[in-house]
Amino acid sequence: MSGISLDWLKALTWIFAIATGLLLALWRQRRLHLAALASVIVFAVTNAGAGIYVLNHVGDPRWGSKAEDRINAPTLTETPMVGRFLGSLEDAIRGVADSVNQFVDFQAALPVAMEFFVAAGWALALAVPLGLAALIVSYADARRRKAEFLKYKLQVEELKSELEEIKHHLGYPPREESGSS
Repeated sequence: MSGISLDWLKALTWIFAIATGLLLALWRQRRLHLAALASVIVFAVTNAGAGIYVLNHVGDPRWGSKAEDRINAPTLTETPMVGRFLGSLEDAIRGVADSVNQFVDFQAALPVAMEFFVAAGWALALAVPLGLAALIVSYADARRRKAEFLKYKLQVEELKSELEEIKHHLGYPPREESGSS
């Protein structure tokens, strides 16, 4: 992902979410509420993943860390006469400079990562009412299917009794119930 710019990384979160919603909407046409919920969750997950990616690649120049903000440790070992005695001091200064540069890189990457985390948070906040709506719609759909099943079950029982009446009328022997001993 090192070749992807920051703008493309932001766009990819939207692309993945929209593609997920469209694919689920086309695949399960009657369940648009679930497609919307899934696309919001995918948006949240991809934004969180992008924020984690930014924090894992803190020194990347895509996050706005400028070369002029970095500091370099001076070389003390090249100092005439006393330079060879300043080697440990030079190592300590280099360590401090590296720590400052890491902090500058983190300071540049943190606002970018926070943008992704905030977008993920808003998506999760939107997922709560969408999830409740999906739950309500699914519950109503399940009740409707249960009512249809009961209606069909009653029709089957009615047709069985009519069939038994026709058999009785035509003189067929009555059907023995299985499982009764």
